[in-house]
Amino acid sequence: TREDTLDKLTLTNPVFATYAVAATLMILKTTSMSWLTVGRMIKANGGFRSPEDLKLTPLNPQPSPTQLDRVESVDRVRRIHLNDLENIPIFLVAGLLFVLTDPSLFLARALFYGYVVTRLLHFLAYLTGRTHDTRALAFTPGAFILIYMTARTLYFAVSM
Repeated sequence: TREDTLDKLTLTNPVFATYAVAATLMILKTTSMSWLTVGRMIKANGGFRSPEDLKLTPLNPQPSPTQLDRVESVDRVRRIHLNDLENIPIFLVAGLLFVLTDPSLFLARALFYGYVVTRLLHFLAYLTGRTHDTRALAFTPGAFILIYMTARTLYFAVSM
């Protein structure tokens, strides 16, 4: 019934509360990447993207065309951020739909927190310049978590 569905989407439901914690952590992680990018741009005094960033301002008292040059430390964080933007929104939707399948609290915690851990490990591997193989090792369990959650949701949806 409609009431049962709405009850699943409240913080009194421990499965939804678990999702809310994991989702919030992923949103904060994704949002923090913007600040990490800015911090690295300030440290490098470069890595800017737009020509208007070269205007004289209080935060850029000595603009230089070289500030538009590629800076690897800034670009690395941008690539991490892009990877988050490609993956975390899928988790946010898949996780919310998964809550509606009424999984056990144990399963929900394992999947939601497991996903968070894989994203944090992927972040650390990417930030520290580990190989693609290492990043893939961190990424793959999270991808399987998403596949499982979406397959279970699809199964429940077509079984109704």
